[in-house]
Amino acid sequence: MPAKKQVTFEEAMNELENIVTKLEEGDVPLEEALSYYQQGVKLSKICHDKLQNAEKQMATIMTEDGETPLTISDEDADR
Repeated sequence: MPAKKQVTFEEAMNELENIVTKLEEGDVPLEEALSYYQQGVKLSKICHDKLQNAEKQMATIMTEDGETPLTISDEDADR
C-alpha cells in the first residue's frame, strides 16, 4: 500500500477555498454538504498545524541567531 501524500499548506488552503465556494453556492445536497464540511474541518486542522509548526521553526531560527523568539498567543492568532 503506497504511503499517503503529504498535503502542502497551499494545497490545503486551495481545497478549503473550493469547499467554501461550493457550500456558499447553497445548491449542494445536505449529505454532500456534510461531507464537504467534514473535509473542510480536516483541511483547516492541517493548515493550523502547519502554521504552528512554521511558527516554532521561526522561533528556533531566531533564537539561534541571537534574536528574541517570536511569541504569538492564541488570542493574537485569532485576529
